[in-house]
Amino acid sequence: MDIFFRALAIYVALMVLFRFSGKRTLSESTPFDFVLLLIIAETTQQALVGKDYSVTASLLLIVTLVGADIFLSFAKQHWSFLAVLIEGLPLVIVEHGKPLEERMKKARVDEEDVLSAARQLQGLKRMDEIEYAVLERTGTISIVPKRGH
Repeated sequence: MDIFFRALAIYVALMVLFRFSGKRTLSESTPFDFVLLLIIAETTQQALVGKDYSVTASLLLIVTLVGADIFLSFAKQHWSFLAVLIEGLPLVIVEHGKPLEERMKKARVDEEDVLSAARQLQGLKRMDEIEYAVLERTGTISIVPKRGH
């Protein structure tokens, strides 16, 4: 039963860590992010299994982690506050072509991130062509172009 509680503790700890690290943390990975993810995975694996490398322990861990994820998805459907707590809300970061600096700073997004999304998604080249840019709950940036562009 110890392995079950360790799995839940690690799951919750990682959810909290990634929630507070910001939306953009998981959206776009750099080589540094990939290396960090590998180190976290190895550290987590050691914390989860301890000295028990049996197939039974591995299966129990997998079932516990997948079960926790399924439980959370159902819970988010029934209690909307839980979805907001875990995933946050979309955040408008550009309004009528003007960057909302404080929001962008808090979300660790810069103008180049917005312009990159504008080019890729809408073929826009300048900030004044953007009606709204929204940092979605997933960490991606959605672009709404101004009319006539």
